[in-house]
Amino acid sequence: MKGLIGRKLGMTQVFLTDGTLVPVTVVEVLPNVVLQKKTVETDGYEATQLGYEDVKANKVKKAESGHASKANATPKRYLKEFRGNGFEAYELGQEVAADLFVAGDIVDVSGRSRGKGYMGAVYRNNQAIGPKSHGSRSHRVPGSFANMGVNVSSIKPGLTKAGQEGYKMRTNQALEVIKVDTENNYLLIKGNVPGPRKGIVTIKETVKRIKSVEAKELVDLTADKED
Repeated sequence: MKGLIGRKLGMTQVFLTDGTLVPVTVVEVLPNVVLQKKTVETDGYEATQLGYEDVKANKVKKAESGHASKANATPKRYLKEFRGNGFEAYELGQEVAADLFVAGDIVDVSGRSRGKGYMGAVYRNNQAIGPKSHGSRSHRVPGSFANMGVNVSSIKPGLTKAGQEGYKMRTNQALEVIKVDTENNYLLIKGNVPGPRKGIVTIKETVKRIKSVEAKELVDLTADKED
C-alpha cells in the first residue's frame, strides 16, 4: 500500500471546465524520506517507514538520530509505517514526492480530530435535558446508569457519559485527488479531511474496492491575471 505524510493547510474551492464548483482541502506534501524497509525475513511482514519534516539532531534521542543515519538522512519529526510492497521502487534514503499519487486516485486520509476539551453528557452526546420546573434537581444530568435486565449492577459497554470530546484519530475514506502540484508540493483532495489547520495527516490508497476515476479538468483562474 502506498501512502504519504502531509500537513493540512485548509480548504478552498476550484471550478471544473463544465462549471461545477468542487470544495477541496489543500494538503502540503513535502518530500517524505524512506527511513526503513521491513521484510518478511527480518520482521515477519513487509512495510516501509517514511519520515516527514526535519528536526534538529539535538532535539531527538541518540537512538532516533542513529535510526535516521542508517538511511543517510536527517532525523524526522513524524514517522509512519505503510504495510505492503507499495514502495518497491524506492531505496533507503530516497525521497517520495507528491507525484506518488495522480489526479483521479481515490485515497483514505487519516488525522487527529480537533480537541474540544471536557464536555458534559448533554452537549457531547446530544442527549435530552431534564425538566426545568421548580423543584427539579436534574436539569442537565445523564440520568441513571443502571442496566436493564438481570445483572442491574453492571453498566453496558458504550454508555454515553461526560468526558473528553475530540482529539481522536479519524479516517475519511474514498476521497478523490483533484490535483497534484509537484512544483509547489501540495495535493488538492475533494471534500474535507480530519484535523485542524496545520495538522499532520496520512494519505494512502483506499482500502475500498473503488477504482481510480478520470482526472478532472480545472479552470485556470490565474490565466487572466497573467495577461
